[in-house]
Amino acid sequence: MRDNVTTSQSTPPPSPERSRRLRSISLTLALGVVMFTVGAVALNPVDGAAARPPADSPAPAPGSLQALQARVTRLPKDPGGWAALGMAYVQQGRTTADPATYARAEKALRTSLTVQSTGNTDAEIGMGALAAARHDFPIALQWALKATTSDPYSASAHGVLADAYTQLGRYRDAEEAVQKMTDLRPDAASLARASYVFELRGDTGQARNLMRRSLTAAATPAETGFARTVLVSLALQDGDAQGALSEAQAGLRSATGDSALLEARARTYEALSEPGKAVADYQAAAAIAPLPHYVLALGELMQALGRRGQAETQYALLRGQDRIRANTKTPADTDAILFEADHGSPEKAVSMAEEALNDRPFIAVHDAYAWALHQAGRNAEALEHADQALALGTRSALYHYHRAVIHHALGHRGAARQDLNQALRQPGFHPLHAGAARALLKRIDTTG
Repeated sequence: MRDNVTTSQSTPPPSPERSRRLRSISLTLALGVVMFTVGAVALNPVDGAAARPPADSPAPAPGSLQALQARVTRLPKDPGGWAALGMAYVQQGRTTADPATYARAEKALRTSLTVQSTGNTDAEIGMGALAAARHDFPIALQWALKATTSDPYSASAHGVLADAYTQLGRYRDAEEAVQKMTDLRPDAASLARASYVFELRGDTGQARNLMRRSLTAAATPAETGFARTVLVSLALQDGDAQGALSEAQAGLRSATGDSALLEARARTYEALSEPGKAVADYQAAAAIAPLPHYVLALGELMQALGRRGQAETQYALLRGQDRIRANTKTPADTDAILFEADHGSPEKAVSMAEEALNDRPFIAVHDAYAWALHQAGRNAEALEHADQALALGTRSALYHYHRAVIHHALGHRGAARQDLNQALRQPGFHPLHAGAARALLKRIDTTG
């Protein structure tokens, strides 16, 4: 299966017909297609602005888990009950960053498969979602293919298939899976995935249109919050910090404890040069769910503000989380790679990235690998992967900054300037690198 994985560098833009079909989703909705309820498909955590997962159900409330646990106790031969419990654990693990929860998910899902070994689409979807949450995308693909074979008309199964293909760098296959999912059930989840297709290609306008359709179709507070979070990110990519703040505030008015929205508003406050408010939101988000990208952003903002001791507290937490990851033999996420490259051993970061890229040739991993290689002094190799990270046209300020620095190290001043200008369309894209980007651009312009 891995031999068939393509990379972003070799993937051309979508065909006019495929783009036309995906764009037709908006028109179809405008004509009044009925929305259905969203399937519960849990996915991997976010890897930065260009690696967001589609909208899915939130971690279940304790009462929901208790009800599902009571159900399987009462009906131990019910495969659907075990599959639902397993999926609930996947969702909980996704928001708590607790690997032990994934072990409970696997036990429940495998029990479901023991009770019903064939045609158990719900458990197969759950196993695919679990593998994706663990960033084992080749295994996620295997389970997704089983699920779509068991039930070719399951939109949720095609959603897991799309997610696996995306993270494996098989973007055309992912687009086909998204189209199939949307044809089957044009709801908030499928529209969110369609939005992501265009975001990856750098078409933030169409991505925004589809995400607004997803917001309209949202059937749960979690779907609404997710859509608002993505709309914040899209506004920031377009340099519209005020628009991003409006989206964040609208989301938080109805979901004050949504950690993703708090993190999104923190990024907005950074873009608006309001670091105090950004710190407060990052702290609130990390208190709810200590996800690595929250903790890293808070630590680097503290460092940028000169609060080295407070930054080190966050960095110590990240190191502890990464030790747990390493003990479970899980490939590193991009946040861990970038943290190691910037605050630890670049050589170790290179090794971590190589391992991650082997099973996940996604653009975010190419970017992290490029930056690790640069920090290790291997700029010619780094540029190859920086180019792959941006080959689809993704409008990521961080990716452009990374490539700008690599270009500059190689003496490519014009290319560095171009990438820096792209990065600085989002003024506060990173607590440490945004200032460095402005200084490097000034140096290039001053020295001619």
